[in-house]
Amino acid sequence: MIEAVASVASASAGSPRYFQVKLALKELIGNLDAGASLPPERPLAEQLGTSRTTLRKALAELAGEGVLRRTQGSGNFVAPPKIVHVRQLTSLTDDLGAEGLQASSRILELERIRADADVAGHLEIAPGERIHRLSRLRFVDGEPLAIEIAHLPGRLAGFEARLTERGSLYATLRECYGRQVATVEDTVETALTTPAEADLLGVGTGQPLLLFHRTARDPSGQIIEWTRSVYRGDRFRFVARA
Repeated sequence: MIEAVASVASASAGSPRYFQVKLALKELIGNLDAGASLPPERPLAEQLGTSRTTLRKALAELAGEGVLRRTQGSGNFVAPPKIVHVRQLTSLTDDLGAEGLQASSRILELERIRADADVAGHLEIAPGERIHRLSRLRFVDGEPLAIEIAHLPGRLAGFEARLTERGSLYATLRECYGRQVATVEDTVETALTTPAEADLLGVGTGQPLLLFHRTARDPSGQIIEWTRSVYRGDRFRFVARA
């Protein structure tokens, strides 16, 4: 590994020392399997010929980028590859299933409410109209990935039971209520986890998130869903395809 550090350092001459160490660590991690542990900080710093302060800065950046997972008292571990979500006219359940991953959900809250002015504007309905608001914690292969809050106009009789049976929101809307998603519009930005979101997602407060807002329309152009979703930045990478 020392030889690898030397080659990386020469290739990044003039860069800050922590950045050289970061590159060396990424080269090391590239040869390890997901879940593999790195050596403890003291021997790792000695092998890299750097201080523990510099090493910790490099490790922190790699953890923030989702390359490493840091567990208090346990050490640093190679993170699994980020999940790629391809924007389609499908649900997260379908998208992840196409990649061989198992998506599941836990309903946090499902209620029938009157839309306030903001939500009504997004749904293109009159303020005060009744809608369903569905909050779910989404998992991939049993690991928390996202928090979704969907706003659904109109009446959906027996909605919770039918959603629980099928798992997929889009499949439930299509098969039980004849609501077919024809077009979607996504906006994506970055955000930081709130304490409540961090607790649900199993990450630290202030960790990076991807914040999505999705508007879905049926073939007639009527909005059938407006959803706010936050995805863990260390496990999720968004790829849009035409």
